[in-house]
Amino acid sequence: MNRDEALKLLHQYTSKDGLIKHALAVEAVMKAYAEKFGENPEVWGVVGLLHDFDYEKYPSMETHPYKGAEILRAKGVDEKWIQAILSHASHTGVPRNSLMAKTLFAVDELCGFITAVAYVRPNKKLDEVKVKSVKKKLKDKAFARQVNRDEISEGALLLNIPLDDHIDFTIKAMNTVSEALGL
Repeated sequence: MNRDEALKLLHQYTSKDGLIKHALAVEAVMKAYAEKFGENPEVWGVVGLLHDFDYEKYPSMETHPYKGAEILRAKGVDEKWIQAILSHASHTGVPRNSLMAKTLFAVDELCGFITAVAYVRPNKKLDEVKVKSVKKKLKDKAFARQVNRDEISEGALLLNIPLDDHIDFTIKAMNTVSEALGL
């Protein structure tokens, strides 16, 4: 599946602007990490774009991302991609056996959190977001309380990257699509 097909599928199942922007953010960070790790940025980008494509229609822990995996299998998508998507959600119990799966898990929650931090900046711009401000907000349990902070830390550990460096890398990658994100 190429990016155009993935984007079409995303829009077929997702209408909420916030979910589409989250997919674009995760796509950008996945592509950047793929380049850093010497992997295929187009493949990793598609996986990032599709990781939550079923969430709006199937938001429960019983259905997401399982329904998405069924849909992708029916379309003949590579099983390695599907396994990465399944493993991004801890409740599935699917092991993160590939670097792509570990990276998707590592960037998913962090992208959402960085977006939340950008929204409270005076100009709502990603280029105003600094590692220090993200770490300060991580300590504030009332801020973006739905974001799993343990998973953010665990993700950096999975990649064997210091948390500060992971946050910085993610901010920079998201900045490449800041206009599409409205940030």
